Order: sequence, then structure tokens, then C-alpha cells
Amino acid sequence: MQIQLSQKERMLLEDQKNQEETCVKKYQNYANQAQDPQLKQLFNKIAAEEQHHYDIINQILNGKQPDLSHPQPNQQPMPQANAQNAMNNQTDKVLCSDLLSTEKYVSGTYDTVIFECVNPTIRQALQHIQQDEQQHEKELFDYMNSHGMYNVK
Repeated sequence: MQIQLSQKERMLLEDQKNQEETCVKKYQNYANQAQDPQLKQLFNKIAAEEQHHYDIINQILNGKQPDLSHPQPNQQPMPQANAQNAMNNQTDKVLCSDLLSTEKYVSGTYDTVIFECVNPTIRQALQHIQQDEQQHEKELFDYMNSHGMYNVK
């Protein structure tokens, strides 16, 4: 089944595709900069998921039915970090804070795009991506909170 896009849907999807490409690059770059092995692994995992989002949007833009199945993650155990070292690492905190802000922004942009799309297949795919983005926010927040980088009072 060929997906037909309106001009507006195409424009909005191109914007989201660019956002996803930026997310992939940021997560990959930040994984190389992170000091904590656990954080490196988290960034690499999310980078792969962001690449999947990019691929979904590309499929839609090419008129194809999107494949929403998640790629199989690398099943390596999450390395345990020394919480005291992570608390003292300001670089990791800055990386996490920037990515958390990025996820909040990207998740919010999906709100607009979802409501502007008429095609239910596209809406479903974008809602799927938005749920993933919200999960990324949670994973980043949980890491930061458990490592003394984001205290909720």
C-alpha cells in the first residue's frame, strides 16, 4: 500500500527527519565523550532507537508502510557505575542535561505533527515514536536522578 502525503505532512515529516538525524549524531557523539561506561551504553542504545525513528520517517516519506518493530538491542549487561564518580563528573551531567532538553523538545514537536497529519497510519507511527521519545526522557531522568545529577525535592 502506497502512502500518499499532503504537502504539509511532507514538510512536517522532513522537519522531524532532520530532528531525528540530529538526535542520532548527538547520542553517538556524546557516547564517545561520556566518562561512565553505563552512560556510554545508554547513549548508544538510544542512538540506535533514534536511528530507527529516522528510518520510520524515511519509509513514510518514500510512500512505504513503516516498520514499527523495534530493533533487537545488544543484550550486554549494563555496566555498574560508581555513583560517587558519576556525581563528580560534570561532563556527564552536562551531556545528560542537554540530551534531556533535546528529548523534551523533540517529544513536544511530535505533538504538533501528530495533530497535523490526516493519515491514520502516519499518526500511529508518529505516536509510536513519541512514546519512545518519552521513554528516552525517563531513562535519562532516571540515570541523572540516581547519580545525583537531577535532584527532585
